[in-house]
Amino acid sequence: MLYPKERLREFTTRVFEHVGVPAPAAALAAGVLATADLRGIDSHGVARLSTYYDLLEAGKINARHRIRVMRETASTDTVDGDNGLGLVVGPKANEIAMDKAASAGSGWVSVCNTNHFGIAGYYPLRALERDLIGWAMTNSTKLVAPIWGAERMLGTNPLAIAFPGHEEPPIVIDMATPVVPLGRIEIALRKGERIPLGWAIDAEGRPTDDPQAILDGGALLPLGSDREHGGHKGYCLGLMVDVLCAVLSGANWGPFAPPFMLRQQKPERSVGRGIGHFFGALRIDGFIDPEEFKRQIDDLVRTFRKTRPAPGTRGPLLPGDPEREAERQRTESGIPLLEAVAQDLRQLSRRTGVPLD
Repeated sequence: MLYPKERLREFTTRVFEHVGVPAPAAALAAGVLATADLRGIDSHGVARLSTYYDLLEAGKINARHRIRVMRETASTDTVDGDNGLGLVVGPKANEIAMDKAASAGSGWVSVCNTNHFGIAGYYPLRALERDLIGWAMTNSTKLVAPIWGAERMLGTNPLAIAFPGHEEPPIVIDMATPVVPLGRIEIALRKGERIPLGWAIDAEGRPTDDPQAILDGGALLPLGSDREHGGHKGYCLGLMVDVLCAVLSGANWGPFAPPFMLRQQKPERSVGRGIGHFFGALRIDGFIDPEEFKRQIDDLVRTFRKTRPAPGTRGPLLPGDPEREAERQRTESGIPLLEAVAQDLRQLSRRTGVPLD
């Protein structure tokens, strides 16, 4: 089913308001989810709205949080998110990083005591609007096994960074650190399909092609899958995100990151406060003339687009190409929702009294 983006955004805003989120914060949170849906990252859009709602309704997330700066220098901050909605804490902390970059040349903000912040790519997109290089990352609930491990120890720990161009579109890198995000497993389950070997292991640590095995105690594998295919590099990337987001800020790291869903098991102990984020912003003129930088990005993009295609392909894409194409199509025709997601939103509409259709 296709829904106009404005209708979904208004519905999302009013659902957040219904559960106690102040109107400006509700609109901000809805904007983060709308960006995910518009750019084709369906697993992080309105498909997750019920989860946010349940956590807010149960008091697991503070609907009226007030962030607090705990430590500060001219170019860095550590922020306590007051157990607030990550979709609001994240944009506020990202704004601090960008403001610091504008005044000091670079800005770096670590955040603790926060929650799921949506797609990582949302944040560097905001930096592009201010002619900055921006990046963002977050740790999350354990789902990924380390190399040679047989149990979950790390989250999917995504990271994103974006570089502005002049005439060409920006380079926007937005990636999780396992082979695939959990959403790909959920899609395979809904379609009744097997998954490729190398994506995951079962509860005994054995390679599996059964998506249900992941939900039954298995784990995703880090980017690269195994040592022979570079899985240790994906593992290191995930660990790096955990340190910058959690250890640096005072949040829970590794297997102690709190769950995103009510039904997920709580960690056996806490080593910090909530989950953590990390944001960065760079003023280009601190390194090179901004127009020269953008001209070089344009040249880089055009050069890579001329790469000789591999057999059976149309040639390489640039990071951000699929999302831009999805945004173009969905701006014109609307946001496609799976029937299961549409039913979930209708149920939420009945619970809250907020009309959807």
